Amino acid sequence: MKKEELPKSLPVFPLSNFIIFPRTTVPLNIFEPRYIDMINDSMKSNKFIGMIQPKNLKEGQIVPELYDVGCMGKITSFKENDSGQFLIELKGVIRFQKLNEIKSNKKYREYEVNFQNFYDDLNYQNENLQFSDLKLIFKDLKNLFEKQGFIINWKGLEKQSLDETINALAMASPFTLEEKQILLEAKNLELRKTKISEILTTYSFDNYNNTTVQ
Repeated sequence: MKKEELPKSLPVFPLSNFIIFPRTTVPLNIFEPRYIDMINDSMKSNKFIGMIQPKNLKEGQIVPELYDVGCMGKITSFKENDSGQFLIELKGVIRFQKLNEIKSNKKYREYEVNFQNFYDDLNYQNENLQFSDLKLIFKDLKNLFEKQGFIINWKGLEKQSLDETINALAMASPFTLEEKQILLEAKNLELRKTKISEILTTYSFDNYNNTTVQ
């Protein structure tokens, strides 16, 4: 995709503790009426939606604030089940910065967006990282995942490209909302790897069950 083809605005899907990265694909089950409307509208246009995390509600708030950075995805698969819910697959394309919220009569939220800081997401870059560099991170992540009952096909991950592997682990990790946002905003794969390592050092695996994950 060329940067000239990027939209000026996006419908946004605020999903807490959930992130996608460019070149990763995730399944989503859409059942809320406002987001069914959003998917319907998107399928009729460019098939783009913006995934973005909402901040924790402050006292008295009804509509949550959103983080500044999200990731635009393209709907690559669409099915409707017997109960009227949508099953879609969304492929991450490029991260974006939200600008102004667009006022409309639609049930879902829309924003003017800017992609300028993230044009590199559109280009595949061969990062100078090796799986041997990541063994310690994988070991610590494996401990963390297993303590939380997550089952990860580690051998399968090693067959993927490094960016797919690191991004998949970042998306699936039992990190907090704020920690996942840090990973999303990390400029490149090298920095994201470093941030994962830094986050892991803050966890005590023996006491992890006493840690509250939002």
